[in-house]
Amino acid sequence: MTHEDLLDLARDLNQRQQPYALITVVRAIAPTSAYPGAQAIVLSDGTLHGWIGGGCAKDVVIGAARQAIVNGTPKLLRISNDRLESDSDVEQHSMSCASNGTIELFIQPYGPRSAICVLGDTPAAEEARFLAERLRIRLVDSPDSAPIVLIATQGQGDEEALERALLSRAEHVLMIASRKKADRLREIMRARGVSAEQINRLVAPVGPDAGARTPQEIAMVSIVGVMAYQRGRAERLANAQPVAATVGKKFINPVCGMAIDIATAKHVETLNGVDYYFCCDGCLTTFRQNPAKYAIGAPRN
Repeated sequence: MTHEDLLDLARDLNQRQQPYALITVVRAIAPTSAYPGAQAIVLSDGTLHGWIGGGCAKDVVIGAARQAIVNGTPKLLRISNDRLESDSDVEQHSMSCASNGTIELFIQPYGPRSAICVLGDTPAAEEARFLAERLRIRLVDSPDSAPIVLIATQGQGDEEALERALLSRAEHVLMIASRKKADRLREIMRARGVSAEQINRLVAPVGPDAGARTPQEIAMVSIVGVMAYQRGRAERLANAQPVAATVGKKFINPVCGMAIDIATAKHVETLNGVDYYFCCDGCLTTFRQNPAKYAIGAPRN
């Protein structure tokens, strides 16, 4: 099959929501009939379309691809008898051909587990959908059709979107919101009769604390969070040290530089998932007039 044929097949499988894995040869060391850039598609029943080398590697590739389809996790695969450097993120297999040779392949699964549902009509939601498509993460309209829901309502129908997501079959519900806002929404969900088990699926904030400010930056950070859950690395993300302007239980007022006691702060302002605490009306007003100047991560003069 040509690359165009494979793309046509992939589009058809996506439209019919049938799972498959796209395999690409990324490295080939002679003697082997495989070559870098060769591609194939493996269906969930083990049918292979395309070319990734001779029969010596076919069974191994099909088996690894079917496992990736089930897990929804991409992987690097190496088939070789040479004593190459061992990599923890590479799945190693022996080459059965007498001629030896080495093939390295990247396996990218597509299907229900690689899909996300983005709720919201905000600029950040649109940017998240754009990035998902660029990363070949399948977008679906219903929370019941994806394992991960990303809520990017940002004040526009938060409660309705969150309740819809929590009552769906989605495994993880990620929301662009500060911790304080998320806690308030959890209380609202409890009052609406949503169970504790369902509420526990809510994750907010989403992704690493990178000082994101613009819709594009917020969407990028959020998609990183989505990928962490897709690839089983959410725990590492949760254990990452956040970037914050806090000292103990105090927050450094970004306008005047005073250390504010979080528990007794006069004003709290949330910007892009980060809570800012202020000691007086004047600092809050100054911040609101030019928030980009004082946001965490902004350059200081």
